[in-house]
Amino acid sequence: MPTKDSTPKQSPRLEVRKTYKLYIGGAFPRSESGRSYVVNDAKGKFLANASQASRKDARDAVVAARKAFGGWSGRTAYNRGQILYRIAEVLEGRHQQFTAEVAASEGLSTAKARALVDASIDRWVWYAGWADKLAQVVGSSNPVAGPYFDFSLPEATGVIAVLAPQESSLLGLTSVIAPAIVSGNTVVAVSSYERPLPAVTLGEVMATSDLPGGVVNILTGSASEIGPWLASHLDVNAIDLCGIEDADEARDLEAAAAENLKRVRRPAAEDWSESPGLSRLTQYLELKTVWHPIGV
Repeated sequence: MPTKDSTPKQSPRLEVRKTYKLYIGGAFPRSESGRSYVVNDAKGKFLANASQASRKDARDAVVAARKAFGGWSGRTAYNRGQILYRIAEVLEGRHQQFTAEVAASEGLSTAKARALVDASIDRWVWYAGWADKLAQVVGSSNPVAGPYFDFSLPEATGVIAVLAPQESSLLGLTSVIAPAIVSGNTVVAVSSYERPLPAVTLGEVMATSDLPGGVVNILTGSASEIGPWLASHLDVNAIDLCGIEDADEARDLEAAAAENLKRVRRPAAEDWSESPGLSRLTQYLELKTVWHPIGV
């Protein structure tokens, strides 16, 4: 048996500095521009490098989201709910990692960060449960003066661009992505600039959660740089400006979005810890009305 004195001494390890990549089409590419930026924790200490997405990366993400839209919106609502629940399961399995990243990114104690991760997991479960119930609540059978059946049915809007909250790196991001995809939309999300690590790790969760590639695409970088390209992109059907705090910048994005009549969500300050309502589930739905003769 070796004695303590005979145990070889280990030299100090070199620090392995990680550069996080984008999440586009189910893969993790580097930014085509080759740019990256330094991500520090709330105390200014180095955490990692993150890819700085460009206009080309945003366009690639929209292409991936559009390609995935038909298959995702065509799935049964029950199956979409199963996949969202699977995201919650995998996220639960990486609870410790998310807690550490949220704590470092947002400058919180471990206990407070753990509570935010718990709330994020619960929110995925909550939205998963609505997947096969939304049509019954939002849809309707309409009385008409004639021998017809008349039904209003909700359908997904299409590709949704999300400029994610800047302060709430995980719970806020979950609160804007989950309600968009549960109804069949696909998403291109720009994460918090200073706090991107939980968003990139969430992309890793999605890549292993049966979620088809392209349903959610996550870009790290500046919402002010990428936002105008997404707002003016003619293949983006709606945009959520919850990560834009400057009123003038938000108005410019609204003007760009008007070119193809995008739906624009420009919310006031939100408390992401509040219980979610149905408004986020219904804001990116279209109602299709079907008439059918009785007896035919």
